[in-house]
Amino acid sequence: MQKPLTYKDAGVDIEQGEALVEKIKAKVASTYGDRVISGVGGFACLYDIDGDRMLAAGTDGVGTKLMIAQRLGIHHTIGIDLVAMCSNDVLCTGAKGLFFMDYLATGKLELGVAEQILDGIVEGCKQAKLALIGGETAEMPGMYSPGKYDLAGFAVGEVSRKNLLNGTQVQPGNTLIGLASAGIHSNGLSLARRLENMGEDDGAYLNTLLTPTRIYTAEIEALQNEGLVNGLAHITGGGLTNIPRMSDSVDYIVDQFPNLKEVAPIFQVLSDRSQLPADELFRTFNMGVGMVLATANPDRAHQILADKNLKSWTIGEVTEGNGTLKFSWQNQPVRFIS
Repeated sequence: MQKPLTYKDAGVDIEQGEALVEKIKAKVASTYGDRVISGVGGFACLYDIDGDRMLAAGTDGVGTKLMIAQRLGIHHTIGIDLVAMCSNDVLCTGAKGLFFMDYLATGKLELGVAEQILDGIVEGCKQAKLALIGGETAEMPGMYSPGKYDLAGFAVGEVSRKNLLNGTQVQPGNTLIGLASAGIHSNGLSLARRLENMGEDDGAYLNTLLTPTRIYTAEIEALQNEGLVNGLAHITGGGLTNIPRMSDSVDYIVDQFPNLKEVAPIFQVLSDRSQLPADELFRTFNMGVGMVLATANPDRAHQILADKNLKSWTIGEVTEGNGTLKFSWQNQPVRFIS
């Protein structure tokens, strides 16, 4: 039997990325002044404005999902992805979004393509309640071949100290709730692309991979209005291993993850095609859960999410500990090797 193709085999080394973050932390911190509350390493960074209010900032791109968009000639959905990857991270601080800026780099500017991308960014900003206040377009012939481009963006929000999610609210006894993803979102695409041509109707497979990342602004805002948010984890690169980023002062037991029949069908396809073990699947993909909420009132939280037409599942609980994720899949313990 052929060895299962891992994310690392597809060219993405999560451990190396994490090692780089650790390596540069001290150098980055050397630029901080007294007003930097938190920098590199979290979902978003925090900067003190006036002692009570803070700016929360997050930056990201769309990754190799761009290659599928360029291949299929479908450019409007990735603008939504760009906003989502930044705005969902900012949400994890408890902040309300303020504005967004984008950067488009290409070999030769094609107005029709650029307009489609911008249409998606505008739609994403409307969903995330962000003002698109500016951006930059760069033509770099020789850097990018014809038809190729790259995208980056950043979102900024504002949060008061009383509403800040800094980990202290996440307490033993809290319930962990998984919020449904729309699909694969914008991570794991390097591996997902390698799994093409392993089944029927791969045109439909590629189109499904372009399903835009869900933006959770409206749902999180409704939960915040009732004081139901103790912690949030955006499930992107690294998959479920993002959950302990809420706080390293507790442990997280995830033992009720939804069956693949309950989530977007693409995850069953990815599981079947890759034949990967659970630890690799859940470190690479969101597996149907795009955001995880820690709350003390799960019943009310589920009701609000249902009212917003968003699927949610109780997936586990918070216990005493020091930042360890204890995950089981189909009643089998799964150990994430770092």
